[in-house]
Amino acid sequence: MRIDKFLWCIRKFKTRSLATDMVRKERVLINDEIAKPSRTVKTGDELTVKKEGISYSFKILDIPKSRMGAKLVDQYIRDTTPATELEKAEVISMMKTFNRKKGTGRPTKKDRRDIDRLKG
Repeated sequence: MRIDKFLWCIRKFKTRSLATDMVRKERVLINDEIAKPSRTVKTGDELTVKKEGISYSFKILDIPKSRMGAKLVDQYIRDTTPATELEKAEVISMMKTFNRKKGTGRPTKKDRRDIDRLKG
């Protein structure tokens, strides 16, 4: 199976074209080698996907026939991402919510209720 299709099937990217773009940008490695979108993967390959500043690592256990539900993904890959990368992901997600200034962006549910109450 092609690497771009595989990444889409195991739900690492929302669309196949996003997966293809990431492979073209050299953010996907197969066995520590830069991959092209047409490169085929096989059972036992090690994948490294650099996404949002974090390097996720996976070992391929099996090749799926098509895209599957999220609960079935663990049957096809084993996550071997180091703990330091997972901590980095947690810090990045906390920073996104922590740095929101009051009055910027979309109003929260509480803000919207307050606005509705003021309007009558």
